[in-house]
Amino acid sequence: MEIDKNPDYLNTQSPAPGLVNLFRVEDVLNLARANSLWPLTFGLACCAIELMAGGAARFDMDRFGFGVFRPSPRQADLMIVAGTISRKMVPCIKTLYDQMPSPKYVIALGGCATAGGPFKYPGQYAILEGIDKIIPVNVYVPGCPPRPEALIAGIMELQKQIKEGKTQGVMSPASVQDSQDGRPADYKNAISRADFRKPFDPAQGKPPAPPAPPAAAATPAAPTPSA
Repeated sequence: MEIDKNPDYLNTQSPAPGLVNLFRVEDVLNLARANSLWPLTFGLACCAIELMAGGAARFDMDRFGFGVFRPSPRQADLMIVAGTISRKMVPCIKTLYDQMPSPKYVIALGGCATAGGPFKYPGQYAILEGIDKIIPVNVYVPGCPPRPEALIAGIMELQKQIKEGKTQGVMSPASVQDSQDGRPADYKNAISRADFRKPFDPAQGKPPAPPAPPAAAATPAAPTPSA
């Protein structure tokens, strides 16, 4: 076996730019933030199984410095949205995000958290088509479900963004423009059960009325027997 004596082959580290390196304090803080991410213990559906596998012994996300899952949003700076986002969970997710201290980051794990996944079709009314409709997202990890290696690659991409100071999240330009706008006319004015059960507020005008059931088809009358 011949040894490759090309010196560029052994050059795995970039050379120092000079004798003295002057860093900003923010650069040092970003380096610390990138290597000590604390994810929120949080899962919505099946992609959360891949998230659990990523933190288990085989993949061991703690090797990279982001395996300290916190039970409280006030102790976490990374939200990994893993799973299908039902509309009734939207206020809960928004509350958790608001309780996280800044700077905070969001990873959309899987097709459902990214754009609705297999539940994105005309007429659906129960699923939010992408978490970026309510909170900003830093990294999207595609897949249904994505493997733990894809999640680790996504977190490493987030680490790169943090070190470079490029952590501006992305939100969908249309916060409500999704398949719900094209649902059948019978569901156009439908309201959730939670809204229907709210007590009537006279200041808001008339109480919400449930959608009218479709009219039943008229059945022909039975012929009367002749005498």
